[in-house]
Amino acid sequence: MPSSEMQSDDPGGFVMAPVDPDVTPVPSDTTTRSRFSELDAKGSALKSLRIALFYLALLALWQLLYSLHVWSPYLLPSPSDVWHSFVDYVDNGLIQKAIRASLQRLLIGYAISIAVGLIIGMACGTNKYVDETLGSLVLGLQSLPSITWLPLAILWFGLNQNAIIFVTFMGSVGAIAISARAGVQAIPPLYRRAAATMGANRYQSVRYVLLPAMVPSMAQGLKLGWSFAWRSLMAAELIFVTTGLGHLLNLGRDLNNMSLVLAIMFVIVAIGLAVDRIFFARVEAWVQERWGLQTA
Repeated sequence: MPSSEMQSDDPGGFVMAPVDPDVTPVPSDTTTRSRFSELDAKGSALKSLRIALFYLALLALWQLLYSLHVWSPYLLPSPSDVWHSFVDYVDNGLIQKAIRASLQRLLIGYAISIAVGLIIGMACGTNKYVDETLGSLVLGLQSLPSITWLPLAILWFGLNQNAIIFVTFMGSVGAIAISARAGVQAIPPLYRRAAATMGANRYQSVRYVLLPAMVPSMAQGLKLGWSFAWRSLMAAELIFVTTGLGHLLNLGRDLNNMSLVLAIMFVIVAIGLAVDRIFFARVEAWVQERWGLQTA
């Protein structure tokens, strides 16, 4: 018998051959990665299928309620009526124009709120006297609905888009400032002492210690600030007559056109979901991977 085999003492004559690492095939890294890629692809396909089935079920329920005349067609139009209204306003260019106007105001107000919110949050997080005074004011203003700023904004800035930008700014700056403050206060004091020991000045401490350590908290704060800014913008455009998605909502109400109202509502939701999936979801995934916050 060859030396590579071993004869067992069992009367049945069981023979066991040792494993030779030079001969036994071992899955390569490429094969393993391809298998994981296949599993990820299958998981993504199943997730997309579940989402599609969910929304198809909602659409079917909507059509069923319309067919049963639970509410008047004036109050609850059919999905096809809403789609036709959406197509009509896309063809005449009003929806595209409204989206551009609303997003322009949003980006301006949101960018200003990020800059101001970071400064306020870092000041409150690093100085207890600022936190006791300005920090308490920010917390109080955060409980104030942003649309209540519109009368003051019109008096201060006049009947123009600056008033809406100001309302958008006030709607999001509080959430960003509070998140920045929480991020600074969560930094271990050892980090700051280590930076001071290595001779870092205030600018270097902010640039290389505070800002990187604030990123996990700020990722969520920026997302909250975006959602508050988006809602504040829509509320302001509903009341203030100007070009925008909120104005189209108000137009649908004035014309008793519920199909237009629902179509614009779906456009608003679609923009919010698109921004979240395209930008904020990727930012959160990057932060979780970069800072080791992924759950098992």
